[in-house]
Amino acid sequence: MAPRLACLLALAMAAIVVAPCTAQNSPQDYVDPHNAARADVGVGPVSWDDTVAAYAQSYAAQRQGDCQLIHSGGPYGENLFWGSAGADWSASDAVGSWVSEKQYYDHDTNSCAEGQVCGHYTQVVWRDSTAIGCARVVCDNNAGVFIICSYNPPGNVVGESPY
Repeated sequence: MAPRLACLLALAMAAIVVAPCTAQNSPQDYVDPHNAARADVGVGPVSWDDTVAAYAQSYAAQRQGDCQLIHSGGPYGENLFWGSAGADWSASDAVGSWVSEKQYYDHDTNSCAEGQVCGHYTQVVWRDSTAIGCARVVCDNNAGVFIICSYNPPGNVVGESPY
């Protein structure tokens, strides 16, 4: 009986350790910060789409071995995030990173400040993107975390303003 009890205790402890990580990467943990950024500029909300999420999960699994920030070239818009080993990178870290590019985006000229990147931000707030699906994988050999959010329909159409 003691070995069985020890096994059950070990499983319970593992569940406690895993639960906080899962809770920080639920679909709503991706949707909420997207919608906050979108509301900030008067754009309607996005919702979670299981088909788009399955695509994101499939691509994240492909990148798990090297975690390189290479776009899939697939049918959806895409934002990628890589966080180095040693931190428990979450949905809010990835979306927060993309939204932080807002400071470099000039809506009047529909352009980024010289030498800066803001395309991740413009995809987050792209008015015509209404569905998202995201995925997170821990890179092989503890090389960090890879996160992808896919957007349907895709945004960042050249010459068009996101909102």
